[in-house]
Amino acid sequence: QVQLVESGGGLVQAGGSLRLSCAASGGTFSRYAMGWFRQGPGKEREFVAAISWRGGITYYADSVKDRFTISRDNALNTVYLQMNSLKPEDTAVYYCAAARATVATMKRTEYDYWGQGTQVTVSS
Repeated sequence: QVQLVESGGGLVQAGGSLRLSCAASGGTFSRYAMGWFRQGPGKEREFVAAISWRGGITYYADSVKDRFTISRDNALNTVYLQMNSLKPEDTAVYYCAAARATVATMKRTEYDYWGQGTQVTVSS
């Protein structure tokens, strides 16, 4: 069983930056593909970014491409989401997820473990 704990959320002005972290425990972190999803008010949970087990392959939603960067440190069992040029529409609860697969995936249903989420609020 893998436990995931997100941190780094908060309130930021439009144009600002935040770095989310997700610490994993209880499993062999390097064997999992990792992803970030978000759920805004009144919206469904949507894909944001994903990274393969070694970090060599990444995927991004079109809405965050060129602004967000996903990375991982397998020695620290941590995955990150660097978010730059934030917009009010990025406001959401951000969730970290782990998939029992080595390849990165954008499909929510392919993730096996989820964190509790961290709130990101971007003011205009």
